[in-house]
Amino acid sequence: MICFPNAKINIGLIVTERRADGYHNLESIFYPVNIQDALEVIEAPELGFSYSGIYIPGQMEDNLCVKAYHMLKQDVELPPVHIHLHKHIPIGAGLGGGSSDAAFFIKLLNDKFELDLSVEQMQAYCRRLGADCAFFVQNKPVYAFEKGDRFEDISLDLSAYFLVLVMPDVHVSTAEAYRGVKPSQPEHSLKELIRLSPEEWKNGIKNDFEESVFKAHPTIRGVKAALYDAGAIYASMSGSGSSVYGIFSQPVQLTELEKQHTVFYKL
Repeated sequence: MICFPNAKINIGLIVTERRADGYHNLESIFYPVNIQDALEVIEAPELGFSYSGIYIPGQMEDNLCVKAYHMLKQDVELPPVHIHLHKHIPIGAGLGGGSSDAAFFIKLLNDKFELDLSVEQMQAYCRRLGADCAFFVQNKPVYAFEKGDRFEDISLDLSAYFLVLVMPDVHVSTAEAYRGVKPSQPEHSLKELIRLSPEEWKNGIKNDFEESVFKAHPTIRGVKAALYDAGAIYASMSGSGSSVYGIFSQPVQLTELEKQHTVFYKL
């Protein structure tokens, strides 16, 4: 059985406070986009994992899909499987690729082996794997809060716009990004700001990670500036990673950016 885990972008990201458990509370809007991995699971004599496409660092046991398998197997009957992941979503880009793979893997096992897990149960498993993992169970636009693992549905449809994502050859670790952020309570919640039209987001919706990440990695700042120069009505770094997306009112071709970076169109 095969599925196609997709990425997400963050429209705004506000770090509101540091928690007693060492994590941070935040506000963000998660929006699914059409950059996909391919994930295949077949029954096998023993548990195995292989991959193709983008290099995935670490050992097999480090992969979130493998961790998800062991976690589920503690509670339900599962035969050994071989997992093959074709990696296309950039790593360390703030796009949630690893979290998406894990969530889609849980959904795939649920379907393939008729586990009869509810949405709530799958989300609970996902929350044990990563803060944004649970988002991909339902995979629809949400206002995310607390650690980024609690959601409220929102009405947001960007299909009338042309989305472009630029991926510089830069890796920004989550730890690095958080070190440069000073938590603060926003004057206006993203839940309110997202109701504005995308043409109005530029002056109100921000990503708290940009200030420190742009200082450490000027290339990323340059990509955002280039998107605005090309006519974007809104541009932002996604999450804590290095990718930058632009929202345009009409199709564009970013030839100069393509010469230096990976560019994804029509998200």
